[in-house]
Amino acid sequence: MFEGNVFGKLDGKLQKALSDAGYKHPTPIQEQAIPQLLSGRDMIGIAQTGTGKTAAFMLPILQHLIKVRKPRRIGHPRALVLSPTRELAVQTAENARRYSVHTSLPFACLIGGVSQYGQVKDIKKGAETLIACPGRLIDLMTQGIVYLDQVECFVLDEADRMLDMGFLPDIKRIISKLPCVRQSMFFSATMSPEVSRLAGELVTDPVKVEIAPETPAVEKISQRVMFVEKNCKDSLLIHLLKTHPEWEKVIVFAKMRHGADRVAKKLHREGIPGAAIHSDKTQNQRTKALEGFKRGEIRVLVATDIASRGIDVKDVSCVVNMELPIETESYVHRIGRTARAGESGVAVSFVAPEERGLLKAVERFIRKTIRVESDHPFRNENAERKVGAGDSLPQAPWMGKAKQGKDGRNKRRRKVNFAGRRQADFRKKG
Repeated sequence: MFEGNVFGKLDGKLQKALSDAGYKHPTPIQEQAIPQLLSGRDMIGIAQTGTGKTAAFMLPILQHLIKVRKPRRIGHPRALVLSPTRELAVQTAENARRYSVHTSLPFACLIGGVSQYGQVKDIKKGAETLIACPGRLIDLMTQGIVYLDQVECFVLDEADRMLDMGFLPDIKRIISKLPCVRQSMFFSATMSPEVSRLAGELVTDPVKVEIAPETPAVEKISQRVMFVEKNCKDSLLIHLLKTHPEWEKVIVFAKMRHGADRVAKKLHREGIPGAAIHSDKTQNQRTKALEGFKRGEIRVLVATDIASRGIDVKDVSCVVNMELPIETESYVHRIGRTARAGESGVAVSFVAPEERGLLKAVERFIRKTIRVESDHPFRNENAERKVGAGDSLPQAPWMGKAKQGKDGRNKRRRKVNFAGRRQADFRKKG
């Protein structure tokens, strides 16, 4: 079925599931990681969401559970995947369900924001794999429902995001309950000194797999800046959505939760199907919004940075930044929601005159001058003149052709430590 590639090394039940799901060829991280993990090695993987890393670690885990059968002990899982957000945990669980459909390997997804009743029920059915957020997992450990003494395979996913969200104490507490002898897999989009120290505490003699960082994928995204007064941003967004019906799936990033709700309400009044997703929403509300967006029932998903990683939705036409993020790396993660799997995409950022400093920080980080798009009814000419709007770069796809110029080549990178900033916003369980 998969002769000549790494999927052919997997159990027939897993191969059938992959075939049913339409898998044909492994992604680079799957090609490199699966053979090493099948051999039992610990791993440090440097890769972003959207590269296929979930299959890269989940398939070897399922293979191990199929080949090494043991009597089930209720509340004592054999595999644990730790995720930073509810959305990423749910997505990982969906993939696990898809891959294990022809096996008899039960699992449970443990997330906050919803009743624990269904999750406890899944555990008591003999879940061998737990996919969990730190808060809910520790809750259930404290209640004596989950014990980690039998874990054979452990995955820490999106480790850098975990640290950004202030989960380091929880992670260390969880790791302290794991057996010393286990297979550990550590995945992160970036490797700061903090992340490297955590990796050193987690893995033993690891093999390192590094996939090209997300920044090169930015080249496939048509990036544009539109200068606009703050109080006109909502109107500009509605104008763009109405004049570009070809944008069938749009993710709009707002800086604050109340801003996301405000934008979603304005879209509703204009007859544009939209929904907000952020940490104040219940898990059921967030799941309903995300599923509606995936199915195309909701055209616009308005999100805070909680959704900048971990949500992998196909065919996102455009990403709109209502404000540029303070953390420059978040810009790349945001716009990376479009142009998935080699496709192209559009990213538009609204910048008020007082936000020009954030734009320059982003341009230094991506080492590229972002084209200023002037052809819109809410143009702020004063701000444009100050940044030199005449820089010639490829024109936006909805405009006419323009001359191609050189990318900005300022190689300095702003190094800012934002660990712990807005920590209180993220310390909610799950």
